[in-house]
Amino acid sequence: MASLKALIATGLLAASALPTMASSQQAPTASIAEMASTPLVRVNIQESLRTPPDETSMTVGTQAKAATATEAVALNKAKTEKLLATIRASGIRERDIQTQGIQLNPDYRWDNEPGGRGRQTLIGYIAGNSVLIKTRNIDKLTSLLDALTTAGADTVYGPNFAISDPAPLRKEARIRAMARGQAEATEYARNNGYSSVRLLSVEEGVSYRGTDMIVTGAQVGNAMTPPPPPPPAPERGGGIVAPGQLETAVSLNLLYRMER
Repeated sequence: MASLKALIATGLLAASALPTMASSQQAPTASIAEMASTPLVRVNIQESLRTPPDETSMTVGTQAKAATATEAVALNKAKTEKLLATIRASGIRERDIQTQGIQLNPDYRWDNEPGGRGRQTLIGYIAGNSVLIKTRNIDKLTSLLDALTTAGADTVYGPNFAISDPAPLRKEARIRAMARGQAEATEYARNNGYSSVRLLSVEEGVSYRGTDMIVTGAQVGNAMTPPPPPPPAPERGGGIVAPGQLETAVSLNLLYRMER
């Protein structure tokens, strides 16, 4: 009898465990049903703003040749000092003037000889100096170039246009992109019988002149109404310089949940 009671007790324990096992098997089905009742929508929005540049940089250089290295360096030093004086007189700040390199190289002459051969002969040295400058007076850039070449600049590389502070442009681009993302996701939701969407996450790629920065974040607030576009900037530059416009862009990957 004791063995029979033990068997009955064991059977009751096994039976009582069955509902627990069944409920654990039904959990994934409930999760899938919940996901189906609240589908997600992901939209990718790209927004860009084009504005005229407000600063430019260029590299200007001097060269001098002489029979000895000492003479070449001394001659180039005088040319560089004259060039720097012209740069400062043009209103460029000291912090926007930076020496990029000083060069001293041998100067050879190539002499052809019978039989298709030739030889090089040292005839002196070439000394050089290059200076990087930055200016925000884009409307006076043509006159600056004229002044630099008159002062003895042998080489000019640039100008390279830029926007000194792209942060306000990025902020405006984000606002517009968020508003577009909200509108497009809401359109998807309403086309499928839902009334609104709730933002779950955002991934942002910010680009400015080819430089990318990836930012990830959690849930953010509702998108704001985008501000009106800025008024067109007056024409700038003139002469041989045409600044054009630069593009600041953001790319948002937005994930929303559809809600009734």
